[in-house]
Amino acid sequence: MDEPTTWWSDAGLPPAAGQVLEHLVAHPESTPAEIAEALGLPSRGVALALRTLSDELLAVRVSLSPARWSANPPRAAIESLLARRSARLANVRLQAERLHEVYTETVDRRFIGDQFEVLDSPQRLNARYEHHLRSAQREVLHLVMPPYVAPTEQLPERMGAQGEAMARGVRFRSVYDSGSFDDELSLRTAREGGSLGGQIRLSNGLPMKLVMFDDVAAIMSLKPDDPAAGSLLVYARPLLRVLRVLFEELWEHGQPWSEAGPVAPPDPDLRPAPDPRMLQVLRFMALGMKDDAIARALGLSRRTVQQTVSDVGALLGARTRFQIALRAQQRGWLDDVPDDPGQVEHRADQFAYLIGG
Repeated sequence: MDEPTTWWSDAGLPPAAGQVLEHLVAHPESTPAEIAEALGLPSRGVALALRTLSDELLAVRVSLSPARWSANPPRAAIESLLARRSARLANVRLQAERLHEVYTETVDRRFIGDQFEVLDSPQRLNARYEHHLRSAQREVLHLVMPPYVAPTEQLPERMGAQGEAMARGVRFRSVYDSGSFDDELSLRTAREGGSLGGQIRLSNGLPMKLVMFDDVAAIMSLKPDDPAAGSLLVYARPLLRVLRVLFEELWEHGQPWSEAGPVAPPDPDLRPAPDPRMLQVLRFMALGMKDDAIARALGLSRRTVQQTVSDVGALLGARTRFQIALRAQQRGWLDDVPDDPGQVEHRADQFAYLIGG
């Protein structure tokens, strides 16, 4: 549970005011001197706290001589406080929009609406990277290939920021181009990132440099082999979804790596295998049959067929039917599906309906 001083601050109250309010709830009609003695606070601090509580309608003076204070009913008083705070925050958001409009007009050539920003210098790129890294809450994804943009002297700071992010629960996954380790800085970055707990894989021929933050923002290189060409900061959700799919495909087929060397891929014989129903559904899918036809052929409900497809996707780590078909074929689960032209003209055609399926 959060410390009381933390959640009073979240409500917009100074910690001392929160302490005084809690005391008044338990000890109504207290004098400032009694409050100061009970809480170990200076008299001036108690006076300021009582003034704050009075201004926020959380406490009221019930007598003048001597001055005695009581809390107002906490539930209603705090709800009112939060409502006023929400109204103030709404106004702040309006001001933020106004400032953003001025900001984009000032640097108009670097912005394309509010969906993209061109990062046309290493300094601007590094500043945006650091900002989003420190703001990340769930996951940071990298596609890494030389040449490395950040100066060597910035590596300790970046590793420190990554360590802080991981300490608050952020997951790091990186796919390095196999040529990256010809670059000493890239190799050093991989080693240090791995030592912090980041997950790393290797792949050949990455299409771009990329970093994604929580599916909220991404930075992609405009020309992978030319850092001077700049980068693009992306906020557009449709493109972020495409970039996520690209990363997951490269991650799925990458070679796990650690500082000790490449990690052997899992033994195919030890990987989870489909049950007979899954294989039946997959093979009918490969023949181009729709869910209703598969259900009739197997004596199942359409819902059961769809659930089976979902279970196969979970087994394969696939999100779409196209990925399910591709990965099932790669694992040899469809090897006995006939390729006779009279039945199936081409394996790609077998799966074409799955893209929209």
